[in-house]
Amino acid sequence: MKNVMKHFVSAMALSVGLAASASAEDVEVLHWWTSGGEAAALNVLKDDLSTKGIGWVDMPVAGGGGEAAMTALRARVTAGDPPTAVQMLGFDILDWANEGALGDLTPVATAEGWDGVVPSALQAFAKADGKWISAPVNVHSTNWVWINKAALDATGMASPISWDELVAVLDKMKENGITPLGHGGQAWQDATVFDGVVLSMGNDFYKAAFIDLDPAALGGDQMAEAFNRLIKLSSYVDSNFSGRDWNLASAMVINGEAGMQMMGDWAKGEFLKAGKVPGTDFVCIRFPGTQGAVTFNSDQFAMFGVEGEGAVAAQAAMASAIMNPTFQSAFNVVKGSVPARTDVPNDAFDDCGKKGMADLAAANTNGSLFGSMAHGHAAPAAVKNAVYDVVTAAFNGEYADGAAAAAALAEAVAAAQ
Repeated sequence: MKNVMKHFVSAMALSVGLAASASAEDVEVLHWWTSGGEAAALNVLKDDLSTKGIGWVDMPVAGGGGEAAMTALRARVTAGDPPTAVQMLGFDILDWANEGALGDLTPVATAEGWDGVVPSALQAFAKADGKWISAPVNVHSTNWVWINKAALDATGMASPISWDELVAVLDKMKENGITPLGHGGQAWQDATVFDGVVLSMGNDFYKAAFIDLDPAALGGDQMAEAFNRLIKLSSYVDSNFSGRDWNLASAMVINGEAGMQMMGDWAKGEFLKAGKVPGTDFVCIRFPGTQGAVTFNSDQFAMFGVEGEGAVAAQAAMASAIMNPTFQSAFNVVKGSVPARTDVPNDAFDDCGKKGMADLAAANTNGSLFGSMAHGHAAPAAVKNAVYDVVTAAFNGEYADGAAAAAALAEAVAAAQ
């Protein structure tokens, strides 16, 4: 591996030129974008690369949180046959960089000025030891609520902006005979909801608990209240929620079977794929109480060590294509996310997209942009998985109350560190 990496690093120094002069090979891409909206967005990247003469060898591994994809990746690397490019999130990228498995994209990044246009919160995961190791394709924010507008109108209430208003809307939707909360009972989905709940308790609290991993915040009264709220939300899901994929929960809201879904902005891609229009068919709001703050994850493509000028050229060309402002706009319009660059115009984005871009810019400026615990951007995988276990147990009624869950959370996080 070391010899391969030496070749890769030196070859990348010539990659910008090679991308134009060498015969670029196909790229084999491991990813978990398999839902309708995700596949439509991925086709934007495939088509863009095809115009550059680069073929796409697809390696999809279903599973919205990416855990199955990371398991498949580990098997490929162990067998000595890594894919050329891999969709990754947060600390997973840094873990592979620490293993010496990723290449250096700095020559491309420097030539194209990535340092000046990628938010520092994203660079924390896209760089290691001062070198660019991945190309961020988007920024997803996770503290969104997607509401069926007809179901909201039927309540006679406005979009909720506080916890009490949220509960009132959910109660009224229940009275109206629909499932108030469309949800899939998978650990990462439970944790996505909990991200919003914890953030709604205050920016400082979210940071103390999920980024600083302060034991007092993890096990204290505020966390107990956060768990009580999560337990309350669990009372609004249908009896068949266990194991349901996130996009099927989105479909429940799209079809009016459920009133709302608490999910990252990739859900918007499902609404758009179904021909739904923001403001007319559905409403997008920040989780009540989190206005002005953003929890995020960022899909990035990391390039593994490869041999041969053609393979290196293909990787360089793919990284360059991903960071192209025109592509960033076209891809994220379809995906539901916002660009990973701060210099992309918002003209092509719908109202929810424009709001997402404005929220991200404001949060980046105001210090209220936080990595999502649920999506591997707040703490390493061992801690994230410990949080998953407690949150899912709480959502499924395995603790007497929020205080018991908070105590379990503090203990689990301590053991995972």
